[in-house]
Amino acid sequence: MVITDAPDVEVVGEAATGGEAVRLAGDLRPDVVVMDIRMPGMDGIEATRLIAAGSAPSRVIVLTTFDDDDHVYAALRAGAAGFLVKDMALDDILAAIRVVAAGDALIAPGVTRRLISEFAARPAPAPAPRPIAGITGREREVLTLVGRGRSNAEIAADLGISVATVKAYVSRLLAKLDARDRVHLVIIAYETGLAPAP
Repeated sequence: MVITDAPDVEVVGEAATGGEAVRLAGDLRPDVVVMDIRMPGMDGIEATRLIAAGSAPSRVIVLTTFDDDDHVYAALRAGAAGFLVKDMALDDILAAIRVVAAGDALIAPGVTRRLISEFAARPAPAPAPRPIAGITGREREVLTLVGRGRSNAEIAADLGISVATVKAYVSRLLAKLDARDRVHLVIIAYETGLAPAP
């Protein structure tokens, strides 16, 4: 009723089940589908997945009372362009429909704050390995293991080569990378993403 009263929004269909929502979305091809999570038969997450994967997909906003992280992630993975909670102001819900219809995405502010806090609390990912000019593939393997704190004997066992050969590789790495000592090699391995931070 609220959406129908908006002068710039037209309701083209209503569905009582997830399966019916998928069928109507395919038949009517609305710009936006406002989807609940809990429905008889097929739930809103699966219905969202099917609508988003359709040949002429509508953009889906999940509007629900269930704002826990599992539902948020599941809806976004399914292809939802918006995630709103039913206690939002009606004007905000209408504004979100307009935003999503225009091609943008929107998540309820309270949910966004929680997701940002959770993201900020996660440890930073290790840097992606970067190429090191002038060293061979085997030297890179040795440098990786040196960076992980392995001894020459352990590296030899890991790579199936002799300890003398490992020492030769380490000497070449020291020269090629202009490293002062083995500790400097560990730092280089970390800075290039070959080894985790000590």
